[in-house]
Amino acid sequence: MPGISGVDRRAVAGEPTVRANRRWWDSAADEYQAEHGGFLRDAGFVWCPEGLDEAEARLLGDVRGRRVLEIGCGAGQCGRWLTGQGAEVAAFDLSHRQLQHARRIDEELGTRLPLVQADAGRIPFADGSFDLACSAFGALPFVADAGPVLTETRRVLRPGGLFVFSVSHPIRWAFPDDPGPRGLTSDRSYFDRSPYVEHDEDGEPSYVEHHRTLGDWVGLIVASGLTLASLTEPEWPTGHDRAWGGWSPLRGRHIPGTAIFSCVNGGGPSA
Repeated sequence: MPGISGVDRRAVAGEPTVRANRRWWDSAADEYQAEHGGFLRDAGFVWCPEGLDEAEARLLGDVRGRRVLEIGCGAGQCGRWLTGQGAEVAAFDLSHRQLQHARRIDEELGTRLPLVQADAGRIPFADGSFDLACSAFGALPFVADAGPVLTETRRVLRPGGLFVFSVSHPIRWAFPDDPGPRGLTSDRSYFDRSPYVEHDEDGEPSYVEHHRTLGDWVGLIVASGLTLASLTEPEWPTGHDRAWGGWSPLRGRHIPGTAIFSCVNGGGPSA
């Protein structure tokens, strides 16, 4: 993945975050898909590094005949699986290169997933267009303000529609992102919301990830007009020995690595 000159924790506003992450994902997409594509599968719905699979978890319920939006789709693996289950799917991502990989996979499989390049804070679909929305580590960890993303998602959902999204578990931010023993000892405050920033030689952000506590997420969900229906914290499964960055069997036995929020649009005008 792209080289970096330094790492720090500091505030980064919305537009610099978007620019940095678009460039990063465009440059990292090839290596990312080469490293993780086999685990994700060309047409598979894996929610997280713990390997929780929608085929068994059914967090979205029965998708047959439902209109589904995938937010931050990467190479479209989840959307492609949903299509195979009988859903009508549209998907978007910030990264042009990730979408090129989606097209490559479509050509190899003979599939056709409708794709758009877009910013999650300005979703390019009409009000009430979808029955369901989903995001597996897409977009939400990488935006400076998750509120507009949640509000936009609610806008495009029909009343009673379900939005399920996964992010790094907030408790992880109190620990080093290390798959080994060092990653088991907290060395920073959980309440320090300073983003993780990789930067170039000039100090310009080249990758930004934003931290929100569990309370922050609940507050943002409520403020958007969505209702939190459930929170899933996947346990590390027996026999799963694949490390992914800071996710590993060692850490997974002790602390949660992923939080999955299931939210319902109760209807009425968006906030």
